[in-house]
Amino acid sequence: MERKKLICIGCPKGCELTVFLDGKQVTKVEGNHCKKGAVYGEKEVTAPTRIVTSTVTVLEGEIPVVPVKTASDIPKDKILACVQALKNVKVTAPVEIGDVIVHDIVHTGVAVVATKKIRVNATKKYLYKEL
Repeated sequence: MERKKLICIGCPKGCELTVFLDGKQVTKVEGNHCKKGAVYGEKEVTAPTRIVTSTVTVLEGEIPVVPVKTASDIPKDKILACVQALKNVKVTAPVEIGDVIVHDIVHTGVAVVATKKIRVNATKKYLYKEL
């Protein structure tokens, strides 16, 4: 029987978990002080996932990038593909918090959303009116 040691991130306690495996099957999780720990331990050793944060280029915005994140966690093995895909994404200001920037990032079924409001660059807006 194999054992894996983890620090739980399911709640602020940071319990030291021991996950027992029989092949790829979790047989027991020890060290957790809440139910979230058992769920986290099993998921982390069988199908690890993460929330991804990054930035996306903003055209005509008051700043050149908007921070974004996945709306929920994605498989850990898709993180690099996700970040690479976001390098090619461009949005036009204005951007609101929660705006969906990408609907289905790297075929995960998970959206990427904006986490900051970006206004239109007032200087450019004024210059466009002058022309």
